[in-house]
Amino acid sequence: MTDETAHRSVEAVWRLESARVIAGLVRMVRDVALAEDLAQDALEAALQQWPETGVPANPGAWLMAVAKRRAVDHFRRAERLERKHALLAHAAVVDPSAAALDAVVEDDIEDDLLRLMFICCHPVLSTEARVALTLRLLGGLTTKEIARSFLTSEATVAQRIVRAKRTLGEARVPFEVPSRAERTQRLSSVLEVLYLVFNEGYSATAGGDWMRPALCEEALRLGRVLAGLAPDEPEVHGLVALMEIQASRSAARTGPRGEPVLLLDQNRSRWDQLLVRRGLAALERAETLPGPPGRYVLQAQIAACHARAVTAAATDWARVAELYAALAVQEPSPVVELNRAVTLAMAHGPHAGLVLVDQLRTEPSLQGYHLLPSVRGDLLARLGRAEEARAEFRRAAALTQNERERALLLRRAEAAVSP
Repeated sequence: MTDETAHRSVEAVWRLESARVIAGLVRMVRDVALAEDLAQDALEAALQQWPETGVPANPGAWLMAVAKRRAVDHFRRAERLERKHALLAHAAVVDPSAAALDAVVEDDIEDDLLRLMFICCHPVLSTEARVALTLRLLGGLTTKEIARSFLTSEATVAQRIVRAKRTLGEARVPFEVPSRAERTQRLSSVLEVLYLVFNEGYSATAGGDWMRPALCEEALRLGRVLAGLAPDEPEVHGLVALMEIQASRSAARTGPRGEPVLLLDQNRSRWDQLLVRRGLAALERAETLPGPPGRYVLQAQIAACHARAVTAAATDWARVAELYAALAVQEPSPVVELNRAVTLAMAHGPHAGLVLVDQLRTEPSLQGYHLLPSVRGDLLARLGRAEEARAEFRRAAALTQNERERALLLRRAEAAVSP
């Protein structure tokens, strides 16, 4: 095996296995920073040994066994072996290629991953820190990859991760799934982070790309893992359903030159029907679980209305408007109201939507939000008020930080014509 082939193999294995290895180590050493250091040591060992020996039959177990041996060494050097020996010595496997390694990473692996998700998204951390730590520890992304995905510097991401691990250590955050009383709040934090990552990939807030598919794929992968770990949580299945259905549109969301294509203009034959079916199945699962629909189930139901319609005109816009009204009660926010205005316009005409949009124009939180003038420009154009529409599209273009979206808005301004 060449060094290049081995390095690619190690990289692929690491992306798949790192979360499990780190999760297992955190359970043992009770320290996120130390666990990642030990896992990185195992990764370096793989880079040194696998080019000569080949990739082992169970690479995840190999990495775990090496990391556990390094943990024993660490505590011995720190003269704490006596305290930790009972916890770690049984895992100090002599030969990481032996068949016995097959069982090394099996114990409590699902619980470990779930605990790690709750740790990465602990309320003691800022949202930015939760995102960075989740992508680093659960997604297996490098600091450089995270920085590139969010158009920030590698140093900034590294600082966020270091501070997050230090904060968790100082707060003595327990490595456990929260009690039932805490679980709803903590789970909502996990779901919020996953959806934030997905949305940044689905509609990039800045830069020259309309989408960043790698972020969508990573959020969706972690969402599917979470659904397997928390099968009785309807909001988990709701979020997975929402991401599956939205991801199904990816190929239709850009034109030949990478320009954005809005939902109403998309060629629906390009939607990925496998993802649509998976999304509808996840939504059905969420709807069978007890309790009223939450924010993600409601949004998934809205996405399902679009997915089931052969054309934009065939969409049950009245049903979509009802669902947005329910979402506005569940999660009152100006952004939800803006989306509700769009659906009201589709269901009952542009004037109905414009009435609600005009009520939102003085909302402080929307003053720098480019979609407010964008939506208003669209409604004004449909009402034949071309000059006002052009002004709104230009204002929206000045507010957005995404280059592709800015170009689209300027084209829409040029296209608005007087009756």
